[in-house]
Amino acid sequence: MLKDFGAHPADGVPKAELHAHLEGTIHAPVLRTLAARNGITLPDGVLDDEDNYLWTDFNDFLKVYDLATAAIRTPEDYHDLTLDYLERVAAEGGLYVEILTSPDHVFNLGMSLKDQMDAVIAAIDTARERHGVETRISQTIVRHYGPEKALAAAQAIVDHPHPYVTGFQMAGAEDAYTPADFRPAYDLAAESGLRCTAHTGEWLGPDSMRETLAALPMVERIGHGVRAIYDPELVKELAERQIPFEVCPGSNVALKVFESPEKHALRGLWDAGCYITLASDDPPYFHTSLGAEYRFAVDVAGLSVSDLYTITRNALNAGFMDEATRASLMARVDQAEAAGN
Repeated sequence: MLKDFGAHPADGVPKAELHAHLEGTIHAPVLRTLAARNGITLPDGVLDDEDNYLWTDFNDFLKVYDLATAAIRTPEDYHDLTLDYLERVAAEGGLYVEILTSPDHVFNLGMSLKDQMDAVIAAIDTARERHGVETRISQTIVRHYGPEKALAAAQAIVDHPHPYVTGFQMAGAEDAYTPADFRPAYDLAAESGLRCTAHTGEWLGPDSMRETLAALPMVERIGHGVRAIYDPELVKELAERQIPFEVCPGSNVALKVFESPEKHALRGLWDAGCYITLASDDPPYFHTSLGAEYRFAVDVAGLSVSDLYTITRNALNAGFMDEATRASLMARVDQAEAAGN
């Protein structure tokens, strides 16, 4: 949580995010607790003495991510890291979160998907009861693991339905395979009723975004998508179609997707009329949080507090949830704005 939370105009705005990788939300103290509980010595090169994750570029980040994730061994671990993250979000005014979790990570740990899901769902219920934060799950295939593993993961996801599991998407290295290679996995998920999004336009350029949207027409939202800014025609098209962006400024800045915070695409996409939401991606890796992302929108992108309310409503409207939950959350946002928060 932001140490000075409450001191910034953005802090009082109710918040929602559609893009938080569950395995990437493990703050260092939680990671050390899980490792100790499971009798694991964390490898050198994961954390420094001040509990910062150590990585140098995106590929190195993926390596460290997998090393850290290996400390998660039991359903109890998944329960505890889920609850820890949702409580952090709630402490910064979060009302709604879509967490991205990967069956492949679960399988790599030798855990059953049912046991993992039961633990995550229990944490979601506890967070709602304690803090009023609503959560849904977007099951995620890992692009660089390949199409065959993606299809197997999609089948496992379809075989374990739950009302909280509402989304399906692809993350990982964008230069691995082609979007069309994953069409069978997406078809399976979409036919089961899951709503779809995809990571694209984070590392590769506008052409990769066009390719993704053409090859995977069931995709409703774009994870990242910030490199669209280099193609005005694509930006215009996405604005006209009002395809939601899941923008993660802290991640983009840390990974040097842009040369500096001031050169981030958020303001340009906003001014072009694109449908913007904000998210934290893998917050402890990038020294960010959902609250920090909302502050960035004001301090760096120059958006107003009123704009932040629009961004929260955008996320709620684009969220993969039932209409009763959406209406309830919208009412809370309306009440907060009317009260001047």
